Amino acid sequence: MLIFFVLFIITIILMILMPAKNSNWQTATRQSANLVPLAAFDSEAKVQIYAAKAFSWRGRFSLHTWIAVKEKNAASYKVYHAALWNKYRGLQVVSQDKDLPDRYWYGAKPHIIFFASAGDAEKLIPQIYAAINSYPYQNTYRAYPGPNSNTFVSHVIRNVDGININLPGNALGKDYLGDKFFAKSESGKGVQFSFYGIFGIILDASQGFEINILGLSFGIDFIKPAICLPFFGRVGLGRN
Repeated sequence: MLIFFVLFIITIILMILMPAKNSNWQTATRQSANLVPLAAFDSEAKVQIYAAKAFSWRGRFSLHTWIAVKEKNAASYKVYHAALWNKYRGLQVVSQDKDLPDRYWYGAKPHIIFFASAGDAEKLIPQIYAAINSYPYQNTYRAYPGPNSNTFVSHVIRNVDGININLPGNALGKDYLGDKFFAKSESGKGVQFSFYGIFGIILDASQGFEINILGLSFGIDFIKPAICLPFFGRVGLGRN
């Protein structure tokens, strides 16, 4: 606990010293990051999960994650986000758009945290659609502690066989389980306790030990040596 406390103080100081970015959503870029080919030039089925720093000052604390799906021979991707502004517009929180999958998230460059193609993607896509439709918070969004965009993506991961990953530790809201306190970890390779996303513990064969305090995650992975820090996520070998 002393180690976690020291790491917490260090990261808080570092975040205070970091300048804010992407403060104007109207001028922040939404161009493609050119991470994947255009759908029109790629006939294979595709599934991708992306993460980028959240908009403006929120990016100091958390990532925004989303899902992109392209069926075989489809001319475009279907991109799924959970966003608060959808609720403000009188819509469901989860939106589906035919769009480029790898757009900058209002100035923040995305990276791919899961990728499947061809036959593997074709097996996942029906499960993904079912998981999206079963998301229990279609009309509810809370940036903290959840349910938010990362709660949505975590729900899909937990309910699709074959997406055996864990979201990065700085994806705030990933540990929100609603009224459930115990569950399998996202990858399915461990167990998790969470008290409404503000306190919890994860033991997972693929990510090690992680503790969540007020939504901030600290962890140690002994298999692929790394630590998980609030605001920064995984630091070390490998990447979620």
